[in-house]
Amino acid sequence: MAEINVSAESRDLTMVERIGVHSHIRGLGLNSSLEPRAVSEGMVGQTKARKAAGIILQMIKEGKIAGRAVLIAGQAGTGKTAIAIGMAKSLGLETPFTMVAGSELFSLEISKTEALKQAFRKAIGVRIKEEVDIIEGEVVDVQIDRPEVSGAASKTGKLTLKTTEMERVYDMGVKMTGSLRKEKVRRGDVIAIDKDIRMITKLGRSFTSARDYDAMGPQTKFVQCPDGELQKRKEVVRCVTLHEIDVINSSMRGFLALFTGDTGQVPSEVRESVDEKVIEWRDGGKADVVPGVLFIDDVHMLDIECFSFLDCVLENEMAPILVIATDRGITTVRGTDYESPHGIPVELLDRLLIITTQPYTEDEISKIIEIRCQEEDVEVSEEAKLLLTKMGADISLRYSISLITPAALACQKRKGTIVEVRDVHRVYTLFLDVKRSTQFLMECESQYMFNEAGDDGDTRRKPTQ
Repeated sequence: MAEINVSAESRDLTMVERIGVHSHIRGLGLNSSLEPRAVSEGMVGQTKARKAAGIILQMIKEGKIAGRAVLIAGQAGTGKTAIAIGMAKSLGLETPFTMVAGSELFSLEISKTEALKQAFRKAIGVRIKEEVDIIEGEVVDVQIDRPEVSGAASKTGKLTLKTTEMERVYDMGVKMTGSLRKEKVRRGDVIAIDKDIRMITKLGRSFTSARDYDAMGPQTKFVQCPDGELQKRKEVVRCVTLHEIDVINSSMRGFLALFTGDTGQVPSEVRESVDEKVIEWRDGGKADVVPGVLFIDDVHMLDIECFSFLDCVLENEMAPILVIATDRGITTVRGTDYESPHGIPVELLDRLLIITTQPYTEDEISKIIEIRCQEEDVEVSEEAKLLLTKMGADISLRYSISLITPAALACQKRKGTIVEVRDVHRVYTLFLDVKRSTQFLMECESQYMFNEAGDDGDTRRKPTQ
């Protein structure tokens, strides 16, 4: 069989922190006994749902379940996606977590089943163990030679590393100098260099080089200066997903196809050969298969073909944990004339562990508003918070949260520093909620090009005069 490539290249990704709808979620907010705290890690309320998710999470971490499915069902705005994201944050970076929307599968250039296959294989990780040559030491000096010609991109330099027993100077090429600049390596850092792929990893700051006047953030990690030889033979673990291995071995562009997103259809022969090789690695102790989590939001948007495919894939030996969410009640299964709970076929429902979410109380809404104000760095008066809480209870929590930043901008417009009731009232009059928007349409429907209902009760579309 042809050799399976994993990749000799490293992924160079820069994370950009933005304030999103669920950026305040840090985990499920559970203690060591899997009991939910009232307010913790950005989570508020939904204690039963979080405890159930915590039990599933513990089984995933212990590798006791695979090929199982969990349904999170509840009304809109009750924290279903927040629970899924909390599970992802609690699992950590080494356990794959893939999130897709049900409608997303119908907008891709590939078939629905191929999109689901790729999503499933993105949620299955492979920890590959191998021995590599590592240069590990404390940075004594970094010298980067500037190019003689102005504007030239080539840069070389010298790097001096030491351990407790020896010190050595290394010549650096263009790639190494670029990696040093990207990692912001400076004197006193302890670094590790993978000789095969020329990748630099910053391990932390050396205790021996720490100074009282150094400016350091809360994330700074202190480590001991390495001892022994600079160059060592160490076992490292590389984490990839089955989908990444598929793409590398099926696309002419290899790893670059992962960055462009143009992975295309992966031949079934490639997947079979990859599965055989991964099982061989696993049986030989060279790799561990890590079933992750695939989260499908708005699962009611899938049709009967997708549901049938999910039912079969869950029986696979290396299937991940499937977590799906919906806010639908009893409705028609897409692609059929049959009605079923949540718009999901009964044969698939029979496989699911169902977690329900409940509407938030007014006290819980108040705590969520407070957390979001802190996340968006907006100072809000107590009266304005009470008004936003009232809106969240009477209108919707999503609408109330979406008014925080506009209210802060209205406050800045009047040169204020604290958001007051008048700022919230101003943006409330500018941005309509669903009820007021619907009322406006009913009052002014004759002024629109089309409307659904005529004067005689006929529900066919009629052009307005």
